[in-house]
Amino acid sequence: MTHTRRTRCRACEGERLSLVLDLGLQPLANAFLRDPAEAATELRFPLEVHRCLDCSLVQLVDVVDPEILFRDYIYVTGTSDTMARHNRAYAEAVVGELGLGRGDLVVEVASNDGSLLRCFQERGVRTLGVEPARNIAQMARERGIETVSEFFGLEVGEALRNQYGPAMAVVANNVLAHVDDTRSFLAGCAALLGDGGRVVVEFPYLGDFLARLEYDTVYHEHLCYFSILPLLALYRKVGLAITRIDRVPVHGGSLRIWAALGGSRPQHAEPVLALAEEERARGYDAPELYQRFAQGVARQRQRLQALLEDLRRKGARLAGYGAPAKGNTLLNYCAIGPETLPFIVDRSPLKVGRWTPGSHIPVRPVAELEGAGVDHLLILAWNFADEIMEQQRHFAAGGGRFVLPLPEPRIIES
Repeated sequence: MTHTRRTRCRACEGERLSLVLDLGLQPLANAFLRDPAEAATELRFPLEVHRCLDCSLVQLVDVVDPEILFRDYIYVTGTSDTMARHNRAYAEAVVGELGLGRGDLVVEVASNDGSLLRCFQERGVRTLGVEPARNIAQMARERGIETVSEFFGLEVGEALRNQYGPAMAVVANNVLAHVDDTRSFLAGCAALLGDGGRVVVEFPYLGDFLARLEYDTVYHEHLCYFSILPLLALYRKVGLAITRIDRVPVHGGSLRIWAALGGSRPQHAEPVLALAEEERARGYDAPELYQRFAQGVARQRQRLQALLEDLRRKGARLAGYGAPAKGNTLLNYCAIGPETLPFIVDRSPLKVGRWTPGSHIPVRPVAELEGAGVDHLLILAWNFADEIMEQQRHFAAGGGRFVLPLPEPRIIES
């Protein structure tokens, strides 16, 4: 079966799930086409955001088989300068906080091409990656990162501890939102963790998602959109106590959650509980905030469509920059196709030469911008906009303009 539909909340098992946003039938955001003829058999699934009325977890209810989503994957973390800097700072923070040294084990779940683990290796720490995408895991191995190709959960966490010993840090970046069985995932992290160690989980924050109208980060891989409130009970249930929460700017605004083994009665740190109360005061557990969000998303679509249509009417020559998964949600929801964007450029060799899912826009190398006559670039990878605009400063110097789609569609004047 390729697709199932949930009736219970992942966090509290409640059955009161309320629709927040309907983005329609959408293709899988990373299912780039190798040939335009594949469009005839392209899969599409409902893309609806719901909120649990009992614990306030924001989540998708339509679940696509992870074997389809992740076994052959084309997103790699090593193509962005921004992520490279983030990874170095991340490894330094974890090593410094825990005083890690030679012989201490760091396990990264969803380790991708090993870019973050290499930063730990450079600091003399022993590493192990867990990456279900076999093609990406092989890339990591070729870079000297020992990597296990498994979908992570409690059983895998216990097996890895038995084989490799306890970890002083279990790191999981931008993956907690991807798993259907959230509790088993966190329980696996706890099972793998040694005394005095930390589970360090990073994910985009619901607060930024709502405030900045980041609806394009909704796609079938992202099953949950986390705030702190529903995580308190989830962590307690698996014996983890949240000791600290950091705000980090990556991916449009993220949280980094640090947790330690807490025994049978985990007690979260007081500053963590205070942050949860701030969320409650801002209405994260009430419907009005989500109603305003949905209204804002509808307005953004209308304004982006109008802006691009106005540019076309004036004779502008457009292209897209970046072919991230989030860009495909935006392109399909806003009905933007090759008649508006004749092509998109990207730095990833795994995407170049393919066509975007649903919108069927060709992806070309960045070098092809030169001489293409483009005067407006729609930055679909807006979370790397500063990096992209710096890389393309010669484009701006020649009179080119950048278009940012979110939260308010606008043209950046050089």
